[in-house]
Amino acid sequence: MSSLDLLADLIARARKAGADAADAVLVAGTSLSVQCRLGQTEHLERAEGRDLGLRVFVGQRSAIVSSSSVDSAGFGMLAERAVAMARVVPEDPYGGLAAEAAPADAGDLDLDDPAEPDAEALIARASAAEAAALAVPGVTNSEGAEAGYGRTEIVLVTSAGFAGRYIRTSHSVSATALAGQGTAMQRDYDYSTAVHLADLDDPLTIGRTAGEKAIARLNPIRPKTGRLPVVYDPRVAASLLGHLAGAINGASVARGTTFLKEKLGQRIFAPGIVVIDDPRRRRGLRSRPFDGEGVPTKPWTLVDDGVLTTWLLDSRSARQLGMTTTGHAGRGTGGPPSPGPTNLYLQAGAVSPAALMADIKEGLYVTELIGMGVNGVTGDYSRGAAGFTIRDGKLAEPVAEITIAGALPEMFAHMTPADDLRFRRGTDAPTVRIDGMTLAGS
Repeated sequence: MSSLDLLADLIARARKAGADAADAVLVAGTSLSVQCRLGQTEHLERAEGRDLGLRVFVGQRSAIVSSSSVDSAGFGMLAERAVAMARVVPEDPYGGLAAEAAPADAGDLDLDDPAEPDAEALIARASAAEAAALAVPGVTNSEGAEAGYGRTEIVLVTSAGFAGRYIRTSHSVSATALAGQGTAMQRDYDYSTAVHLADLDDPLTIGRTAGEKAIARLNPIRPKTGRLPVVYDPRVAASLLGHLAGAINGASVARGTTFLKEKLGQRIFAPGIVVIDDPRRRRGLRSRPFDGEGVPTKPWTLVDDGVLTTWLLDSRSARQLGMTTTGHAGRGTGGPPSPGPTNLYLQAGAVSPAALMADIKEGLYVTELIGMGVNGVTGDYSRGAAGFTIRDGKLAEPVAEITIAGALPEMFAHMTPADDLRFRRGTDAPTVRIDGMTLAGS
């Protein structure tokens, strides 16, 4: 029996048990990962699993049950248990299946790479990355390198007539290098993840970059407290988009727990700023043909010329807000759908990172952020950071043990992107400059 037929059978059992509506999701995955350190293979793991989730509705009441046993012989009991649970929980006036669910085609997304590496190939990849890191002059040790492969099948069937399935593969490599000795030791890393092996960065480049970054961080200073321009390296600039995504999450908007709750249709960034969420990107790390409720996906311009154009909505938050779902429902097997982004990115600007920093007499270039000091209700922002001083438009000595602070509404309004956008992480941004932030140092 195919996975689609299996879930269709489970839905039929749920309806027979008394559910007015139901949906079921199956997540089946295979993964292989290795970790090497100092030329030795320290860890090798292969995992396979299938998890099943059933959501039933009895009127406006709903319940979810999940199981790691995907055996149709037990579907009757699973369905009866879910319906019994639904009958005793409070009503949810906004619950229900998505009305917009429809067939969706995954063929053009190219998410399934037929190249499946074996353990020897992954060991060679990780070993090459670590060797490249250790070969960098000044690198004194290694925290190891890792390589991995995964293949995940996602299947969704609903009683409203939707049935969909897609497969996504992933390949990864990472390395972490150490420089210096004792309490003066510094560490840094680099990594690459791709849907297709052909798109994965060269392990030698990953290792060498990790080593060079670790060397550059030696002997950091702690600069004086002050207000100054802050430039975010791309690998931390993406976190700013994460804060935006949280602030425009439909569930947060419906609860009123976001600093952007009154800003739909208003300018929240500088003119020219564009933020896009594109679940249809070919070979995208988070691409998908349909969301967790069976709604076909499409690209969304979330911020257009600095103006906030939409919330991220699933069907429940859309009903609460009197709107229509945007197809952003995420879904696991053990919980209800909830809204969230897919391939989220800040569109590149028109100037190079060097030009972006050229007029900064004294500033901060951030390469690492620490802690979660962001208040989504007020927009207050305060995070530990490390990076480099910017002096006369150039990177100077490394800095550490500092805090950068501001308020997200003002930070968004004073954000300027460079032209070096690369799609590497699922949430991506180019180098970003924000003027007028507070640095707490010595």
